[in-house]
Amino acid sequence: MPNQSRTEPPCSLPTGLALLRDPLLNKGTAFTFEERDTLGLRGLLPPRVHTQEEQASRIMLNLRNLSDPLEKYVALNALHDRNESLFFRVVIDHIDEIMPIIYTPTVGLACQKFGQIFQRPRGVFVSIEDRGRVAEVLRNWPYPARMIVVTDGERILGLGDLGANGMGIPVGKLSLYTGCGGIDPRVCLPVTLDVGTNNAELLADPYYVGLRQRRISGEAYDELMEEFITAAHAVFPVSSFNSRTLQTTTRFACSRSTATAFRLSMMISRALPLSRLPAFSLLYASPAIN
Repeated sequence: MPNQSRTEPPCSLPTGLALLRDPLLNKGTAFTFEERDTLGLRGLLPPRVHTQEEQASRIMLNLRNLSDPLEKYVALNALHDRNESLFFRVVIDHIDEIMPIIYTPTVGLACQKFGQIFQRPRGVFVSIEDRGRVAEVLRNWPYPARMIVVTDGERILGLGDLGANGMGIPVGKLSLYTGCGGIDPRVCLPVTLDVGTNNAELLADPYYVGLRQRRISGEAYDELMEEFITAAHAVFPVSSFNSRTLQTTTRFACSRSTATAFRLSMMISRALPLSRLPAFSLLYASPAIN
């Protein structure tokens, strides 16, 4: 273990506990001795340095000791919340084993139990009560979104109206886009449009995380959707991105009960230069594609 005084970290990086609590930057026990000195981490971590491969092996050992798929989902979600690089290392190296946990079929159960297993918020919840200030809500997101997956939770995987509990769908989709498609997680934003729910069980559930009201439809719904699309383009302009390549998109239009049309995007597999992409890619998690 080197005996050296602490040097100043790059000005753009958090240090100490703030760094360990940032899932995008935290490496846990994989921080080297030099990094610990520079970033003010000495003493905040156990003294042994573990490689990411060793960390991933420990995660898989503990995961395989769990028999309940929902417990595995919760464990992986907790890992995602504290160390994204390790989470995606596990996803990439064990995709056949992990994909059924972080997405179908387990994500459906996780959405049904979302309020009960809720630990830490991920993404942005835009509610019908935010009409007129959706752009302000989106500006609270600290990263430049490049890929947005949005749902209103009305029909989730054939399970019906799960309202705000449907957030598990955009979170799961984006995890797979990163793990399988290589999209930088910093530019991924899951969004739930909470316009209420017609699910009586959720409305009576004390742990439900969404608005406790019946679902809004018609003109009020369309106005919120149109405001969201407009705000997303304004808050996340293409000039805010400097990545060189991302996956390409194909566009389609969809509308609900009125003639309002929304330009949305679906992911396909081939990489294209950023200059040929739209300002961002927006995938609406509709009943047809959940």
